[in-house]
Amino acid sequence: MDAEKAAAADAGAHSTLRTPRRKANRRLFRAPSHLLHALTHAMEAEDLASRDGLLQSLDPRAKVAGALLMIIAATMLHSLIGLALLFAFAVILALASRIPLARLLKQVWLGVLAFTGVIALPSPFLVPGKVVATLPLLHWTITEQGLRSAAFLIGRAETAATFAALLVLTTSWPHVMKAMRSLGVPVAVVAVLGMTHRYIFVLMTTAAQMMEARRARQLGPLKPADQRRLIAGSAGVLMSKTLAIAGDVHMAMIARGYRGEVRLIDDFQFRARDGAAVLLAALVPAAIFWMQR
Repeated sequence: MDAEKAAAADAGAHSTLRTPRRKANRRLFRAPSHLLHALTHAMEAEDLASRDGLLQSLDPRAKVAGALLMIIAATMLHSLIGLALLFAFAVILALASRIPLARLLKQVWLGVLAFTGVIALPSPFLVPGKVVATLPLLHWTITEQGLRSAAFLIGRAETAATFAALLVLTTSWPHVMKAMRSLGVPVAVVAVLGMTHRYIFVLMTTAAQMMEARRARQLGPLKPADQRRLIAGSAGVLMSKTLAIAGDVHMAMIARGYRGEVRLIDDFQFRARDGAAVLLAALVPAAIFWMQR
């Protein structure tokens, strides 16, 4: 009986030790599904760009210029009410363009809030001004000016990111690149952006295939040290493949006459409504500048 109890206890201990390891292995090999989900997410963005919506019907050059003007307007505003109205206008544009607000929430708003929230968090305690509250245990004072500063930082970032996301979600990436080039953006910038966007997905697919191949050849759970070696080795192999692909693709593009210009089959057509949209977008920062003189 004592031997049986000892064996049972030993098996339970080994089972307890294996459980975290199995969980870590499951997390490790869920990576391919996450990478493929990101690729599916990108294809859904292309589907949004082809929908019949307000922004989708505009010329890409008008959308690039309008988004830039609205971002400038968001950075110029010195009123929280005006910033809220501009953000509401971006939401209305999203609805008119058939962009799901849930996608903007997950893709833009939560991420921007988390990033800028960390930056803005000290402002209510560090910016001097009128004290509105005090933390009970730490006795830190919260000022009205600090809260306004944090609200402006988060509001401007959210509004600017929303307009940028609307541009990308309602316009295919090659059209964005061609529109930027048409508006005078340097060739080097357009080429770097285009290549980065394209080969992010190539490398994501390569990474997913590498992880899937490793999982197909694994016979049991890996130890934590082996998991770390696997991740480090995979990162090194992926980096070497990145350099090799970058060199080969660059040489192939140069050999075929590529000089950074974006050439598409369909040509842009600037219509009256495109001019009206750009004029409306230009009036917003002009009115803000005039009112805040």
